[in-house]
Amino acid sequence: MPGLLGRHAIVVGAGIGGLAAAKALSSFFETVTVLERDALPSEPIARIGTPQARQIHVLLRGGLDALIEFLPELETELERAGAVRVRVGSQARLELPGFDPFPPRDLGFNYLSMTRPLLEFAVRRLIERQSNIALISHCRVTQLLESPDRTAVTGVRYDDADGRGTELAADFVVDASSRGTLTLELLDRVGLPRPEERQIGIDLHYATAMFRIPSSAPPDWCAVLHRPSAQSGRGGLLVPVENDCWQVNLTHMHGGIAPENVEDFIAFARTLRTQTIYAAIKDAVPLGPICRFVFPCSIRRRFEALERFPDHLLPLGDAICRFNPAFGQGMSVAAQQACALRQLIEARMSNADPLKGLARPFFAAVQDFLAAPWATAESDFIFERTRGERPNDFDERLNFNSALLRLASEDATVHQIMSAVTHFVKPFSALRDPQIVSRVTALMAASV
Repeated sequence: MPGLLGRHAIVVGAGIGGLAAAKALSSFFETVTVLERDALPSEPIARIGTPQARQIHVLLRGGLDALIEFLPELETELERAGAVRVRVGSQARLELPGFDPFPPRDLGFNYLSMTRPLLEFAVRRLIERQSNIALISHCRVTQLLESPDRTAVTGVRYDDADGRGTELAADFVVDASSRGTLTLELLDRVGLPRPEERQIGIDLHYATAMFRIPSSAPPDWCAVLHRPSAQSGRGGLLVPVENDCWQVNLTHMHGGIAPENVEDFIAFARTLRTQTIYAAIKDAVPLGPICRFVFPCSIRRRFEALERFPDHLLPLGDAICRFNPAFGQGMSVAAQQACALRQLIEARMSNADPLKGLARPFFAAVQDFLAAPWATAESDFIFERTRGERPNDFDERLNFNSALLRLASEDATVHQIMSAVTHFVKPFSALRDPQIVSRVTALMAASV
């Protein structure tokens, strides 16, 4: 292979971010090994070690586009496996406080709706076709290995399925292990500071159930997103998935208990601000158990502010930033970060050592992908009990966003831009276009 940077790269974690990172690195290394502590099933079922996989996971359009950059056949494979195409704006009913619903419009693009196990399985199957990528399950990575001078990572130590400890050398390591503990522990060990960590405490309790789509399903929408009001903290999401099913997720902010049986689940849906989700599922046939999960807080680690970082290592995905899962952004952000990694390496190929000092430009590059989802995460400060450092300009942002929503409800072009930003198709800065800002400012002034 021309242009190789090394013999071996390791990716820790076989989630969407890890798989995308493996594909990104496969053009630059002779072999890429993905180490996953969990079992990797040979069919699209939830992995035992990832209980959250049974919850709704949304792949936004921008996330799908990022994965297609690596795997051009993915969209076709997903639809063949049963993923459902949803037209944004016209087929996805959006319910927001003050807009129940937001005006339906065809906004010119769509996304695919499916369960996370189906998405992971399809991506994994395509990745496995590449001869220089190896996926190894039942390997729990316990430590990143550092060079004698403690300036770079040289491999990993892991326990295999029988509990035997093994060391594996590498020229480059990506930590896509979700929580980023391996990277943080390495920084401690080599005497470097951990990145500043910002948290938004929400204590989100949520539950997901599966229902057979009834013949009486409403014809005017196929998905529903119900955002909670500041007063109730209760929200919901209904999406079509493979096998002619609805996957339904109900959420409660700040410690409200999620329902654990079908009767309580349907009763909870009835307490939402509208009856849309309740009316859809009250007579539908439930399939399988209710799956519950708790998400304590959104976390952003400011790796970009570190003056020094070990060479030949990059954290990716949730290791950098974890978002409120109710907004469905994590997988898409991780996929976009993997694209940024590949583009950055390609741009540095003429350097004497393209991998040296790679971390700082990578951390700078991914800030563009974090701006929109983190701003969305900060919107959770509308709830009085949300913990963390409230942005100083939060009230101004709230007023701006409220006026922006009013403008988007009246103007299809602004609505399209707002939805494209939400789906990571356009950058967050698109909503700060001078013409949009001018019109929003005028609306704000008129309402004073």
